[in-house]
Amino acid sequence: MSETHAARLPHALIAAPARRSFRPRLTLPPQLRRFLSPLAIILLWQAASMAGLIAPRTLAAPSTILASAWELTLSGELPSHLLVSLGRVGAGLAIGLSAGVALALVAGLSRRGEEVVDAPMQMLRTLPFLALVPLFILWFGIGETPKIALVALGATFPVYLTLFSGIRGVEPKLVEAGQVFGLDRRGLVRHVVLPAALPSALVGLRYALGSAWLSLVIAEQINASSGIGFLINDAREFLRTDIIVVGLLVYALLGLGADALVRLVERRALAWRPSLVKG
Repeated sequence: MSETHAARLPHALIAAPARRSFRPRLTLPPQLRRFLSPLAIILLWQAASMAGLIAPRTLAAPSTILASAWELTLSGELPSHLLVSLGRVGAGLAIGLSAGVALALVAGLSRRGEEVVDAPMQMLRTLPFLALVPLFILWFGIGETPKIALVALGATFPVYLTLFSGIRGVEPKLVEAGQVFGLDRRGLVRHVVLPAALPSALVGLRYALGSAWLSLVIAEQINASSGIGFLINDAREFLRTDIIVVGLLVYALLGLGADALVRLVERRALAWRPSLVKG
């Protein structure tokens, strides 16, 4: 293009050099971005409560819930109930995990064991917990035993199902390789089958922790005089939605913390998996 022709073109058609934008961009790490939507919900909730759109009897404001949690903590009422609930979950988990692992080993390592164990476990797994409460009260009374039994029952099935599936899903080539190296049946179980089933067992443990807390919610409805469930029921009688939400938040945070602990164990125990190796 000649200089004369270029001079006749409109100035807007002449390509201007690209300019970079120097406007600062606000970037947050992914860990913080996850909390933006919950924070927005809490702010909208607080605004609706202050505007009178949500009645306190329907749902207390976040500020009221926070103040009630602080008051219960300072008075020692919340920590004392929390310790009782933790004791029930700990005892129930210990029984449930032991029973689930033992039954999964019997059913997973033996065809005859599967015929004896698996059918009753599948039948019991489908029974609703609320239907078992009256029976547990008749068997164990209204003390601590039925509460711990419900938690144990809720923790047993996830561990049994996942560990049983993990044992039966072991790669046959791994078993053949163990036999080539001269391992007997006990050696195969110890060095091949159980390590290969460990990822499934840890997933079952995560499910068992969640089921244990859900079972505790139901268990602490049985004539409880202490525990987070008792705190919620007592608050319901006085229409204290703030204390009810505090109790629910405690359940949620405990479940989240327990899951995070199992994930930490999983990262350490399964560091050999390619998906867990840092690049």
